[in-house]
Amino acid sequence: MCGRYVINADPNQLQQAFELTTVPQFAPRFNIAPTQTAPVITNDSPREAVMYRWGLIPSWAKDASLGGKMINARSESVEEKPAFRTAFKRRRCIVPMTGFYEWRKLDDNSKQPLYIYRKDSPFMGVAGLWEVWKEPETGEEIRTYTILTTSANPFMQQFHDRMPVILNPADYERWLMTGEKESSSLRDLLQPLDASALTAHEVSKAVNRVVVDMPNLILPIQ
Repeated sequence: MCGRYVINADPNQLQQAFELTTVPQFAPRFNIAPTQTAPVITNDSPREAVMYRWGLIPSWAKDASLGGKMINARSESVEEKPAFRTAFKRRRCIVPMTGFYEWRKLDDNSKQPLYIYRKDSPFMGVAGLWEVWKEPETGEEIRTYTILTTSANPFMQQFHDRMPVILNPADYERWLMTGEKESSSLRDLLQPLDASALTAHEVSKAVNRVVVDMPNLILPIQ
């Protein structure tokens, strides 16, 4: 599961980390939530970041509301699900982030948010899919994306049974550039990242509110 994430970076940092030629202007974000727009790197333009909306709307959807339910896609079934199978073959993307949030259940049934990030790198490149949906009345094209998830590694199992598919940088080009006919060969990339690569700390419950988006959200609480 991945329901909120962070890009604590500016366009120049993103451009260097992913070897991009073109990056849109955006401000660092500390609480990106579903239906909001954020940078992604698509197989259509693998050297360019573009701003898409989080929550995949299948091309056949009657309205945009379905996107709110499609923020994650289970990698184990992505080739069979009608909402994702064509995108897996033809429309893959990388979702850049510097970390993501997960919630640990406490003894009193409340939940404590944690910020999870890589020990060895300031960025994560997460596997995603994208889609184009046309608004029936206006014909406006809306471009959206979803984040692929996999089973949790031993580190993540203490918080949740799922985690994002975090790609190794050496696999970015393969994820984006493999052709439709060879897409099934990408399944070996849809594995949990090694547990030793991740770390986490508890953060303020202010992250629970979508309207709160401040740098101090990722700071450890005392």
